[in-house]
Amino acid sequence: MKQVPEIEHSIMDDGIILIKLWYSITKENQQKRFKERMTNPLKHWKLSPVDQKAQEMWDKVTYYKEEMFSRSHTGYAPWIIVDSNDKKKARLESIRYVLSSIDYEGKEDAKINLHHDPEIVERYHRRSHDEH
Repeated sequence: MKQVPEIEHSIMDDGIILIKLWYSITKENQQKRFKERMTNPLKHWKLSPVDQKAQEMWDKVTYYKEEMFSRSHTGYAPWIIVDSNDKKKARLESIRYVLSSIDYEGKEDAKINLHHDPEIVERYHRRSHDEH
């Protein structure tokens, strides 16, 4: 984990655009999606043994996720958290975020709003130790 910020800085120095998106979902919504995968034959292929384990280990995974954020979130390569409880909104707002973050030909002539919804896409903020 100590090397991640150094590696990210190096690849950005080489001209690579790095955008770190984390798609966040509530435990309840994740469980709902897993149940749908179990009952819907068109989605059953998405189900894996890891899915149930993820529910069982939610608190432990959350702890390590927060550790990862805390150790690898930097000013030059911040974590961007995307509320993914609504898949379509999450995808559209992620696209807006990426398009607004990079320069490309024709950007100034875009006919769509490139400003992402801050209720769905936001920069990670470190918590104080009292909040853990």
